[in-house]
Amino acid sequence: MKNTKLSNLWESLNSSFWFVPSVMVFLAIALSFVTIWIDQNQKTKLIGELGWAYTLGPSGSRAILSAIASSMMSVATTAFSITIVALQLASSQFGPRLLRNFMQDRGNQIVLGTFISTFVYSLMVLRTINGLEEHEFVPHLAVTCGIGLAIASIGVLIYFIHHSASSIQVDHVIKVVGSELDDAIDRLFPESMGTSKAKNKQQDNPSDISADIPANFDRDARPVSAKNGGYIQAINNHELMQIASEHNLLLQIQQRPGRFTVEGSELVQVFPGKQVNEELASKINGAFLIGSQRTEQQDVEFSIDQLVEIAVRALSPGINDPFTAIRCIDQLSAALCRLTQRDIPSPYRYDDGNQLRMIAEPIAFADVIDAAFNQIRQNGKSNVAVTMRLLEAIAIVARFTNRTTHRTALRRHADQTERASQQANFDELDRKDIKERYLAALKAIEQD
Repeated sequence: MKNTKLSNLWESLNSSFWFVPSVMVFLAIALSFVTIWIDQNQKTKLIGELGWAYTLGPSGSRAILSAIASSMMSVATTAFSITIVALQLASSQFGPRLLRNFMQDRGNQIVLGTFISTFVYSLMVLRTINGLEEHEFVPHLAVTCGIGLAIASIGVLIYFIHHSASSIQVDHVIKVVGSELDDAIDRLFPESMGTSKAKNKQQDNPSDISADIPANFDRDARPVSAKNGGYIQAINNHELMQIASEHNLLLQIQQRPGRFTVEGSELVQVFPGKQVNEELASKINGAFLIGSQRTEQQDVEFSIDQLVEIAVRALSPGINDPFTAIRCIDQLSAALCRLTQRDIPSPYRYDDGNQLRMIAEPIAFADVIDAAFNQIRQNGKSNVAVTMRLLEAIAIVARFTNRTTHRTALRRHADQTERASQQANFDELDRKDIKERYLAALKAIEQD
């Protein structure tokens, strides 16, 4: 991915509360200079001819702009306080990892930016008003724009009140995370992927790929270790491919995005190992973006874990909200149905000359479904409704795939869910309902 670092930088900026408001402040400053310049250089009486334009004197202009500036700071402080309360509520109800979603909310960023920008604009215009008779200057157009910004800020405040109330509703949070998961699946598992030489070899004769791996790979390969610890946020596969082609190497990647790596742990096995030096190790380390937290840039399990966290918290004894857990299961089942219809990229990557250059750490459907269902099953095994919905979800996903590996993973989860229900203290009728759904799931898994 050529723009991996740029994407990671944009992700960091997008998750901050300062970037969008800062851009809006600079735009407000630029607008103030433009409107003041027009007021200073206009040769017509156009402003005076407009009935809706502001045309009063210096004292009135100062009073209006001062009122706008002071009120904007008060409103911005109130909006910031509401945002902090919403973040605290989200952290306690949905989990601290969901805070990132609220910080990424473009609506909140624009609201704060609007209030601060209007404040800064008013100050910039206020400084140019001159009440001396011989040098009297009132920037009527600039003051009119300030009034317009104040009116727009009122509309933004109304929107913010509604948006804050709706953004902390659990259905909205689950929908947003589910949309991010769908986007990650579309981005990481495009339908067109898999037409490479590696895929064709896997379909025709899987042993052909093994022939491309040197027989002495395990003996002569040398590891390149991580210089820093943290979560692997992204891997620049394009850069690694360039490194491998330029130095005639075969790289076996030992990690994948989303995993935590400690300083000194293996990132890549390099063949031939004799070419490994400090410069090469530094280049390879540069292709791995490591940070303090996970992101969804190349980690499809990140959004899955967020939905699972909401469900597990909802199933805790202190909350006991199975309906939220069921809603998460529904969203997960929809995402898994989407994933079953995609080709998972081959871990074997070839260059333009059909030379094997990289062996990536593969991700399997079984790993994804484990991340989606394991913790919910473990924490919801004493709840009849959750158990039945898990079995129903497995049956739904099974109808969207004909792949043996997918069906094997689904059958394993169906069996585990049914066994867990047998250990719970359920009523006989509840056990019967669970058994019916278990048999329905098996039927869906075993159908041709």
